[in-house]
Amino acid sequence: MVRNVADEMADLEAEDFYLLSGIEHGMRFSEYVNREKLPEFSRLTAEDVEYRLDRCERRGLVERKTIQYEGFRLTFEGYDALALHTFAERETVEGMGSSLGVGKESDVYEVQSYQPFALKFHREGYTEFREVNREREYTADREHVSWMYTARKAAENEYGALEALYPDVSVPRPVDHNRHAIVMERLDGVELERAALESQQVVPIMELILSEMATAYEAGYVHADMSEYNLFVDTDGITIFDWPQAVPAAHENSDDLLGRDVENVVGYFQRKYPGKVDVVDTDSIADAIIDGSFERVDEYMED
Repeated sequence: MVRNVADEMADLEAEDFYLLSGIEHGMRFSEYVNREKLPEFSRLTAEDVEYRLDRCERRGLVERKTIQYEGFRLTFEGYDALALHTFAERETVEGMGSSLGVGKESDVYEVQSYQPFALKFHREGYTEFREVNREREYTADREHVSWMYTARKAAENEYGALEALYPDVSVPRPVDHNRHAIVMERLDGVELERAALESQQVVPIMELILSEMATAYEAGYVHADMSEYNLFVDTDGITIFDWPQAVPAAHENSDDLLGRDVENVVGYFQRKYPGKVDVVDTDSIADAIIDGSFERVDEYMED
């Protein structure tokens, strides 16, 4: 998806981006933007709109639907193109690299700049839209929410958390943000789920994760989606990534979400390393993180 868009970027002209931006603006009011409104939204002539629609539709950047009127909306490829264009203008991104991971709610690619970075495109809301909206705090109070809004708010929420936590908490260094995309430090390491820990590493790694969660809470955030799939392990320790569902520590449900995060982390270690992690008082660990007294995990483990 993104790879195809990147290949098309050199052929796109300034007026193509005027059109895409105009459709983006119109989608604030309706899912499909009336063709007759596009000259106003894009500040192009009707003739130029016609020409640009044809160019962008052939490249898969917009899609057409005839309802009571002929309407157009951005595809995710079109939204990707707008974000990439902005990053290129800011000189944040100079070239696209290989895919680092494609998932249900995000695509991550290596990008070139003054050093290699990771570029994450949020995809929340594009598929299984209603289910995503029910789970996301930032869409709960809106009657009509587009996939574009959902993905953009997810990126904003994640970037805000990273800015607040870095460097005190071991998270990827945030570099830039636009629309539904984030440029951040490229991580080396392996997901905790795929890591083969030595016997003597198990408890220290679990303790390190819980300590980072405690520091994050003190800095004002709860991850709210902790699992073995958003933790990297390398020779320097661990890194916690994927923060789009993060909530402020002052949030009314933050303590419950923290408790769930603690249970998820400890539960993973209990399942994978039953001989090393047997009975752990997760409620007491969460309480200790909340009151700032957490230090060692073995204080909460039964002999």
